[in-house]
Amino acid sequence: MPAPHHTVSDVMTHTAIAIGRDAPYKEIVALMDEWKVSALPVLEGEGRVVGVVSEADLLPKEEFRSVEPRPEEFDEAAKARAVRAGELMSSPAVTVHPDATLAEAARIMARRKVKRLPVVNEIGLLEGVVSRSDLLKVFLRDDAEIAAEIRRSVLGGPALTGLDVTVTEGVATLRGALPDQALIPLLVRAVRAVEGVVDVRMDLGAHDDAA
Repeated sequence: MPAPHHTVSDVMTHTAIAIGRDAPYKEIVALMDEWKVSALPVLEGEGRVVGVVSEADLLPKEEFRSVEPRPEEFDEAAKARAVRAGELMSSPAVTVHPDATLAEAARIMARRKVKRLPVVNEIGLLEGVVSRSDLLKVFLRDDAEIAAEIRRSVLGGPALTGLDVTVTEGVATLRGALPDQALIPLLVRAVRAVEGVVDVRMDLGAHDDAA
């Protein structure tokens, strides 16, 4: 049986630094500097995430300090005049649920071009924050642990008994005889899906059934 994939809740920071709508500009900058983060969730009520203030939301104040905005820059220039989180924030917030896989979180970050995601429950309350560096933690897995999982979850079938794997610095190399070369793409995809695998290399021969 394949090992369960890690979820966002396994790697996220559970104690998240957040702000309210009325947080002033300088306080936001100070918090980002103190906690070494690039974005802060904005909360209201009992902790519902209504937006996120990121470094990108703060930069227009510097960008348009002495330059008049072009017509296509009016939206950004409006943030240059903002002084509170509610005016600065990007809303609605791009969020993720704690039971999402790391791959799902990574896709959201890539598509929405964000470095951090607030982690919210089913009613939108903040449970933590996950960052790009959190998602990379799976690549800290020990090579022997990765190899053991590949043997157990990928190479355990009867058709693959002639194969073995070694893992060095996260690179998995499969060696041995494979009865059907058409299985190679499926095999590579299955190994690559094991968390912590950096790359997959093949050293496979055809299965010899001759007497």
